Amino acid sequence: MRVTICDVGPRDGLQNEPETLAPVVRAELVDRLAAAGLPRIETASFVRADAVPQMAGAEEVVAAIHRRKGTEYSGLALNQKGYDRLAAAGLDRVNFTLAATDSFSRRNANQSVEEAAAAAAGVIERAAVPVTLTISVAFGCPFEGRVDPDVVAELAARFTSAEVVLADTIGVATPRQVRHLVERTHAPGVHLHNTRNTGYANAVAALEAGATLFDASCGGLGGCPYAPRATGNIATEDLVYLLEGDGIETGVNLDALIETSVWLESLLGRRLEGQVYRAGPWAGTD
Repeated sequence: MRVTICDVGPRDGLQNEPETLAPVVRAELVDRLAAAGLPRIETASFVRADAVPQMAGAEEVVAAIHRRKGTEYSGLALNQKGYDRLAAAGLDRVNFTLAATDSFSRRNANQSVEEAAAAAAGVIERAAVPVTLTISVAFGCPFEGRVDPDVVAELAARFTSAEVVLADTIGVATPRQVRHLVERTHAPGVHLHNTRNTGYANAVAALEAGATLFDASCGGLGGCPYAPRATGNIATEDLVYLLEGDGIETGVNLDALIETSVWLESLLGRRLEGQVYRAGPWAGTD
């Protein structure tokens, strides 16, 4: 069995960092991840620079990337204007994020769920590239609490022409909840945070439920400016170690990925949340 890992480090990973890395440095991160064999990389976020200054210069990031055959380069958009910028930059895929609650949607995208859904439908209709629809706060919202699975299932059912990803944006889901929602919606993808140390167990549950696409972030970087304490995506190298150890193919070079997280640690000047990049790969056999 083979799965697709999308490294969201250049976007979701860096957007919550106190430092703002120059576009050329963010492009180097993308290049390093591509060289490690990541089949998909979320390279940039096409949002207002005053809203998320860490993501300023998205077009410059894309222009500085050295495209690698076999790698799909995606970007985040929250509205039609964001999509227009992404399309002009020439990325391969758009990731449109739609929140499952009004409170989070208004803080993250300055629009209601219904307004965001209409914008998503418009992007899907216009898009000349594949569209991923990520339903954020699919399991819990920092402002409204537990999210009704019926609401998430209804949203997912509206967008059958898009690749749907269920996001545990604040890291509150447990394996049983993830398994049930993936099975119910038939969503091919999940975006998991390890905020409460359930992220990897949730990844296994999603895999068992039929998911084949997993968002992760090198070094476990990540968080959301509009989700208090929502730290830490699952680390890409930890996920690769877990999956490959269980015989699930990812196509990712773990050693090269670890080198990238070590480089990123030196760049940011702090220890990252991931564990495999510090412990190293294990060469033992059964």
